[in-house]
Formats: sequence, structure tokens, C-alpha cells
Amino acid sequence: MGLVARFLEEAGFSTVTLTMTPEFHREVGIPRVAAIAYPYGRPVGQVGDREGQRAVLLETLAFLERAKTPGEVHHLPFQWPEEPSKTDWQPPEISPVVKFFLEEIKRAGREARTPKDS
Repeated sequence: MGLVARFLEEAGFSTVTLTMTPEFHREVGIPRVAAIAYPYGRPVGQVGDREGQRAVLLETLAFLERAKTPGEVHHLPFQWPEEPSKTDWQPPEISPVVKFFLEEIKRAGREARTPKDS
């Protein structure tokens, strides 16, 4: 994400990155960081919470609009609504991308154990 943001900034576009690890992103040189204290995998909010997700995105864009210089960090005023340990992390069905990568990992493991033709 940081490389894309820096590339866009060099081309004249202002960027903002929404992250749960603002210290890390600031250290690697992300131009503008909107920090949020949400669990990993849920940077914009809970599944199905369209209103909450919209609020996070609007606040992130508002920060981009008012940020004066690259390097600024803004902590968004949102709190996760439940104990993170009680959050249902997994969707009822595995995502197509994850399924693809798991299949590729299994395939690569089988090929690594198969004797190679000379």
C-alpha cells in the first residue's frame, strides 16, 4: 500500500491510508495516515454495518481534505463496538481468493514431494 501511495503522491495525487498500525505506516513513509483502533481485517467496521463503514470512510476522506502536509497521522474517533474476542471473524464460506491460495499451496507441496524427471 505504501508504494502505491508514494507513487500516486509523486504523480501529484494526494493519498490517505486507513490503518490499524499507524506507527508502522508512518515509519515506512506513508504520506497521510488515518489510524483506527479496530481489529485486523476490519478496518472499516463490522460486516453489514453500512452506516458505520460509511462514517469511517467519510471521516478518512475528511482528514485527507484537511491534512496540510505529507506525514500527518490522524486518529479516527471510532471505537470497536464489542469485545474483539467476541467478534465473528470468519465468513460462513471461505473467500474465493483464500480458497485459490490454499489450493495452490497444497499443489506446490505435492509437487515438491514428487520425484523430478531427469
